[in-house]
Amino acid sequence: MPAIKISGTPYRFTFFSNEGDEPPHVHVHRENKAAKFWLRPLRLAANDGFARHELNRIEKLVIKYQSEIQKKWNEHFEH
Repeated sequence: MPAIKISGTPYRFTFFSNEGDEPPHVHVHRENKAAKFWLRPLRLAANDGFARHELNRIEKLVIKYQSEIQKKWNEHFEH
């Protein structure tokens, strides 16, 4: 499971190697909570446990690091 390091946050940003047939996206985890964001266009795809205010915080992080996340996605799935 490739991970994107974003220091200073309590979240783990990942994607799964068997999801290359899906549009680019990122999974975000904290404790027993998870969310999935499509990257283009950016939107929430799934949420399991995060409160709305926390999803807003996560979305801002995804926006801030969107190009880095997209780059990691491309590097992983182009090989």
